[in-house]
Amino acid sequence: MSYQYPIDETWTKEEIIDVVNFFSLIEKAYEKTISRSDLIAMYRNFKEIVPSKSEEKKLFSEFEQTSGYSSYHVVKKARESNENKIKM
Repeated sequence: MSYQYPIDETWTKEEIIDVVNFFSLIEKAYEKTISRSDLIAMYRNFKEIVPSKSEEKKLFSEFEQTSGYSSYHVVKKARESNENKIKM
């Protein structure tokens, strides 16, 4: 991993940890298999920190530009899937 996660300096330490954990799970969806329920729970935590859709899109875009991983597509697949595991 030679990139940084997008974070906001105004977030608390706990919020930064939650956002980093969310993006880490996105990585794992591409590299391994993840639990659909874990991703949905982490996304809910992420949305409590970043309730704005425009801010979410900005962070997702920044992450995709640096990592090559699409958070949007992982979340979309988790929402539409009935499977317990997600793999991109």
